[in-house]
Order: sequence, then structure tokens, then C-alpha cells
Amino acid sequence: MKHYIQIIILTLVPCICLNVCFGDEPSKSNATKSTLTPEEQRAINKGLEWLVSQQTRSGRWVGPNGRYPAAMTGMAGIALSCEGSTATQGKYSANIRRAIDYLTAQSQPNGLIGSQQDDRYIYGHGFAMLFLSQALGEEEDADRRATLIDVLTRAVVFSGQAQTSNGGWGYVSAKEGNDFDEGSTTITQVQGLRGCRNAGIPVPKEIIDKAVTYIHRCTNEDGGVIYSLKSGGGGRPAITAAAVSCLLNAGEYDDSCVPRQLDYCKKNLDNISNSGMGYWHYAHYYYAQVKYREGGDEWETYRSQISKRIISEMQPNGSWTQGYNGPVMTSAINLTILQLEKGLLPIYQR
Repeated sequence: MKHYIQIIILTLVPCICLNVCFGDEPSKSNATKSTLTPEEQRAINKGLEWLVSQQTRSGRWVGPNGRYPAAMTGMAGIALSCEGSTATQGKYSANIRRAIDYLTAQSQPNGLIGSQQDDRYIYGHGFAMLFLSQALGEEEDADRRATLIDVLTRAVVFSGQAQTSNGGWGYVSAKEGNDFDEGSTTITQVQGLRGCRNAGIPVPKEIIDKAVTYIHRCTNEDGGVIYSLKSGGGGRPAITAAAVSCLLNAGEYDDSCVPRQLDYCKKNLDNISNSGMGYWHYAHYYYAQVKYREGGDEWETYRSQISKRIISEMQPNGSWTQGYNGPVMTSAINLTILQLEKGLLPIYQR
């Protein structure tokens, strides 16, 4: 009981420095009126039905050969939440509850959400934080809220301890990975931490400051963000799109790197038909978030083009098999992109 009271007190302490870092949290009142076409809505409905058909009895989703359950469950849970369902109401409430229960049960004593047997458990930890932090904002049951608060509070501590000396994150913790870090896992952590902060979980400002500095150091003169500080080399469109989304989510609206990164993304990603680059779906998972945040004619043009491509690639059973790490990941990515227009999930709102 004493531990529970301490957690509640912590979540009520005003975190002024974090408001400066992350900016104000959008509320559901900021959700935009959806203008989805009938074709888009049909594709979403069919895709979500396929996605829920892949959920196991334990509440998890998995990648090929049963791998990456925490990451897959977090991403699938986000896609279902974008539909408007919560753990207590909506068409997919039972599926969301089972996903929440699975991930909270995976919380380790050290705060990791997932298993250290997973060779890329930092991804799973980040996506799990993001999904559970969105669920916390809608959770009405006192006991379930207490569980989520405890899990996310310890998860934030783990993220801080797993951060490398450069300020990034790798596939595993800094200690286990010889201080290796790279861009995509860093973005996953920052977005998950931002979701936690918005849900009232204390997030030390220095963790985010170090991560923002890391992204700056990874940004080339042309705006492209490299794979890792240790690797050097040219920029990568997918990681650059993720970096822009990360900086904007962190409240860095006046960041000096953002204009250069945006220009780089526009040169490499505005052509939706361009399949020559690697990780197309992952790149547009983040670039779509950036475009939606900008809004206006550019978003409408982009949304129309990417929706047509995504829908054209859907399989007869409602899944998407392109991309990597199996159809669950690609389907969750595409369904999230298609549903951004709804503006229902706080982390993605303008």
C-alpha cells in the first residue's frame, strides 16, 4: 500500500521541466473530424478483423517463428486503439484488454517490459510503453490503473538505465550491448517515454535531453540521419523520418535540425511509388505522423496517395505481407497510417 501511494503521489507532482521538454498533451477534444473514404474504411475494417484473428489466447501477437511478442503486441494494440476502442468500450475492447494484461504480465522486476531472451528487446519495451501509456489515459478501473502506473513507472526507470553514454539506445541495454546505439531504437524509446509523460508518469528531463543531443549528432549537413554514431555514413530515409517525428513529439518545434531533416524526407519520401529505398513501410509509419501533424493540403495529397498504395497492396484475407518481420508488423503499421486521419489516439494528435 505504501508503494502504491508513493506512485500516485509521483504522478500528481507537477513536472514543469517536462512540459518544457515535451510540450502540452493534446486531448481527445483536439481530435479532427475524420474524412475517411468508404474504401479506406472498408480496408481498415477488414485489416483490423484479420489482426484480431492473429491474437493468441494469452493476448499477444508474434512475428515469424514466434519472435518479438512485446513489440508485435504493442504495435497491434496501437492499431486497434486508433480505431477508437479502449479497454472498457468499443468493438475491440476485449482484444485490447487481453493485450494490456499480456504486456503488464511481461513486466520484469528491473522494469523491462518483455524478455531479455529477445535479441531486440528494446524495440518491444518502447512499443509496449507507447501502447500501455495510451491505455492508461482511458483506463477506468482503479486496480488496473494502479497496475499500469506501477509497470510504466518502472519501465521509465529501465529506459533511463538502458540508455548509452551517447544518449541513444541499441537493440539491448547499454550494459548488455557494449554501449552500442542506433537511430530507430532511440526513436522508439523517446516516443514511448513521451507517451508515459503525457499519461502522468514522471520522466527525468535529462533522459530526453541526452536523446535529442544524440539525434543532433547523427544528423548530416543534408538533413539525413545516419544509422549510428559509431557507423557514420550517409543518411537513411527511414531513420530520418523517425527522427523528425521524434523531435516534434518531444516538443522540439524550433529545433535547428528539423527543417533540414524535413527537406531530406521530402526529397526521399514524397514520391510514394519509390520502392528503391529500404524499410518503406517503417519509413512511412513515421513520415505519415509528421505529415499529419503538419496538416493542410500537403497532408491531404500525401494521405490520398499513400492510402491508395496501401489499399492496393492488401491481401484478400485483410493482411499485408510486404515489408519485414512478418504480416502482423506490416499490417499494424499500415492500419495505423490509414487511421491517423481519425485523430483519436492522443500521441498522434496535432
